[in-house]
Amino acid sequence: MNTAENAVIRSAEPPTIATNAPPTSPSAVDIVRERLRSVWARPSTLRATVRLARAMMWFGLILGSYRLQRGLERLFGEARLRARRERVHARNARRFYRACLKMRGVYIKLGQVLSVMGSFLPPVYLKELEGLQDRVPARRFPAVARSIERALGMHPDIVFAEFDRAPVAAASLGQVHRAVTHDGREVAVKVLYDDVDSVMKVDLKVIGWALRVVRRMMPVGQLGRLHQQLTEMLSQETDLRHEARCLVRMGTCFAQDASVVVPGLVAELSSREVLTMTFERGVKVSDAAELARLGIAPQAVARKLVEVMFHQLLVAGFFHADPHPGNFFVRKDAAGGLQLVLLDLGSAQETRPELVGGLMQILAGLMGRDDGKVLTGIETMGFIAEGGDRGLLETTVRRYFERLLDVDPMAFAAMDHESANALLDPGLKGRELKRLMQSIEYPEGWFYVERAAVMLFGMSSTLAPSLNLLQVGFPFVARYLAASHRAG
Repeated sequence: MNTAENAVIRSAEPPTIATNAPPTSPSAVDIVRERLRSVWARPSTLRATVRLARAMMWFGLILGSYRLQRGLERLFGEARLRARRERVHARNARRFYRACLKMRGVYIKLGQVLSVMGSFLPPVYLKELEGLQDRVPARRFPAVARSIERALGMHPDIVFAEFDRAPVAAASLGQVHRAVTHDGREVAVKVLYDDVDSVMKVDLKVIGWALRVVRRMMPVGQLGRLHQQLTEMLSQETDLRHEARCLVRMGTCFAQDASVVVPGLVAELSSREVLTMTFERGVKVSDAAELARLGIAPQAVARKLVEVMFHQLLVAGFFHADPHPGNFFVRKDAAGGLQLVLLDLGSAQETRPELVGGLMQILAGLMGRDDGKVLTGIETMGFIAEGGDRGLLETTVRRYFERLLDVDPMAFAAMDHESANALLDPGLKGRELKRLMQSIEYPEGWFYVERAAVMLFGMSSTLAPSLNLLQVGFPFVARYLAASHRAG
């Protein structure tokens, strides 16, 4: 662990900041206005109770409608009410999506987790949630200044030579402002909101209760892991010291590659609630008009994104686990070459060896049409639940292979959504499907890998639909296998 990283981890007191800048005092009107706002913004029992009531209302509506549907099916039979059940699914999926947007914060994260881990949900839920983004109105500058002053010991106008009042980005847990240090460095300052801890505690309790109720109605093993994964993700994203460590480590991973840029940590101006890093410019990878203006081909951007992801997963063993379009910029370097900028690394994760090893076994089984290797890979990764029906899993894997015999493995990445769904449908109904779901659990760490792969490969297919992901990734797979062979 290097010196910059240690500086953030050890820092418990606000840092000492050398400055000759004159202090600026807010006006009396500003003080009164902010005091009134802070009564509501402060972590209070009243605010927590109101939030709890709103969440219970949303969950109550959704769960109540399913209880009614189950009662009607007992009276009139499932077959007669199948069409009504689909309408209930669609209505509740929309309700849940709206609830996530209105409640923000933890619920946005819950929706994003379910969009990846929610294979036990009706497909309409996944369709509703897949586009869920954490975009919310920014908070006013005085509230941000209050958070910085508490974390760093001084008002931002004293800490920095310049500090932009308007943020460059805002989300449910915090926002980012551009600033300039007293020694002239342009920086990005990420600030957590002052009430984030209290809101998170209330929301996680409500979600835990709702998941326990759902588990009684739908005994799926991965529900417990879902709550655990959500709690872990939020604990990381609400401690900016974790993101500081991730910045340093990711920077080390690409220290020898000038085509990948990671913001540099400014440790002396960082703490648990504030993260200061170098300000990196560029355009979003999804901004087609700007890419065209700069003369950057979308195909080149997509290829670079996929190469970086394979490098992170298989070579560096440390990867960006939230690769949505807003977290990547592209630009040209002085020589006109493409540079990819990695942003928002708070959810970056280590690659677990058993997950990568199992994936390689599955890939070998797919290439060699060996269902036994695929099943071994699934077991290596930890997907088989304790007490799960291994016989049913073997039958399901062999059923998949009957379909795969006529599919070119190199064409998987180019497969459209409907074809992929048809290929992956286990072909089970009723009790068999229920037993299969109870036999599968999410292994530790897989959520982040799957989430990263789904988001990044989806983004690359939008930029370059004809790009074959396996062909791009093959050199990294070969390098991983060669290293494994030498180590073994």
